[in-house]
Amino acid sequence: MSDDNVVLEQYKMYVEMADRVSARRVATNKFYISLLAALLAFVTFVLNKQICYGYETAVLVSFSILGLVLNFVWLINIQSYRQLNSGKFRVIHEMEEKLAFPCYKKEWQILGEGKDSKQYRRLTRVERFVPYILSLPYLILLVYSVFR
Repeated sequence: MSDDNVVLEQYKMYVEMADRVSARRVATNKFYISLLAALLAFVTFVLNKQICYGYETAVLVSFSILGLVLNFVWLINIQSYRQLNSGKFRVIHEMEEKLAFPCYKKEWQILGEGKDSKQYRRLTRVERFVPYILSLPYLILLVYSVFR
């Protein structure tokens, strides 16, 4: 097998690995959204059934802090996936220098290399809003439970 064919096969494999990281990223986001929504539903269920036996404040504070911590961990995961994807695409761009046409590099150039949000809005910037938004109910719940 020639060096060109080896590079091409490595490139194909590496692009597939980058795609898998993106799929895991989506799955991770779905996991956190589901978990945080279920936690809110569970808090509502517990409070509606009045099974806290006088410990409502402790339960609310505990669930609020848990929700806020989960959102913080989610933000760390998003940042980690961003760093991993950035590294993978730098390697892909380097590999493309040895190929006939650097499609990912060309696409990145067409999108203004992420410098102009009118051409391309980085997914991570959009993605990071969701944990902040989902932190709001937990923050409100925390404030409510402390000051009620």
